[in-house]
Amino acid sequence: MSARERLTDALYGAGWGTVKKLPEPVAVRLGRSIADLAWKRRGKGVLRLEDNYARVVPDAGPERLAELSRAGMRSYLRYWMESFRLPAWSPERVASGLDVKDLHHLTDGLAAGKGVVLALPHLANWDLAGAWVTTKLGIPFTTVAERLKPETLYDRFVAYREGLGMEVLPHNGGSAFGTLARRLRDGGLVCLVADRDLSASGVEVDFFGERARMPAGPALLAQQTGARLLPVTLWYDDSPVMRGRVHPPVEVPGSGTRAEKTSVMTQALADAFATGIADHPEDWHMLQRLWLKDLDPARDPATAPGQDREGTP
Repeated sequence: MSARERLTDALYGAGWGTVKKLPEPVAVRLGRSIADLAWKRRGKGVLRLEDNYARVVPDAGPERLAELSRAGMRSYLRYWMESFRLPAWSPERVASGLDVKDLHHLTDGLAAGKGVVLALPHLANWDLAGAWVTTKLGIPFTTVAERLKPETLYDRFVAYREGLGMEVLPHNGGSAFGTLARRLRDGGLVCLVADRDLSASGVEVDFFGERARMPAGPALLAQQTGARLLPVTLWYDDSPVMRGRVHPPVEVPGSGTRAEKTSVMTQALADAFATGIADHPEDWHMLQRLWLKDLDPARDPATAPGQDREGTP
């Protein structure tokens, strides 16, 4: 393990060990202070966030983008402060932490007995939403987690999410898809964050007027198992309660090859995600490259070869 990996692991460990013990108002102020400091530094993450917001709000000038990125960093640190504190929240606090519109799409789907796939973008706090599902609704579910370095950090995230009632599978495990399919065929629930995919198996979609790649897994699982595929979007307002919406089901097309059906369904997910992100762009925590023009400058004639669009610290 490198020195940087040891430091990263120690910082996350301190977060879960220390922040969860803070009174909630203190944690809120701490998160906002860290967010504002990071925003003022204008590092790569902040510049990337502004570049991504420029796609979401194309008529925003530099001043508006700066306002959005500041609000975005505050939202992002709210996510982390909540996540560090979630293991110490009472069941009552978790149950009152989320208000969901159109929940019947989920409950009706589970009642049908064929399983449900919930697909979410990186909006607000998806971990809180998961804890709410297991606590308020009493519904267990299965998800996947990307393997992180160092391995001890990955273990921390798995233990954290399992402590919230989730079954967590490694993202790069060859058996993950099969396990998810079995859970769905048994009438269970699968939750997947699905707005960014850098693998060769990702599906190209139109996203805010440009091409991006999103994972094929949600659409493939729905096709193979008959499960209901539901997009979900989340957002914060000025209250301590997070808001959410379960969107109408993404239907499996009646004709076409598996690849064609997957493309249509993934585009429908992208469109639902775009609706939620456009309504609450500051709660979209996308501090990484997403659009293909940014991942492959050759796709963008306006980008000189070798130019770093993320900026410098």
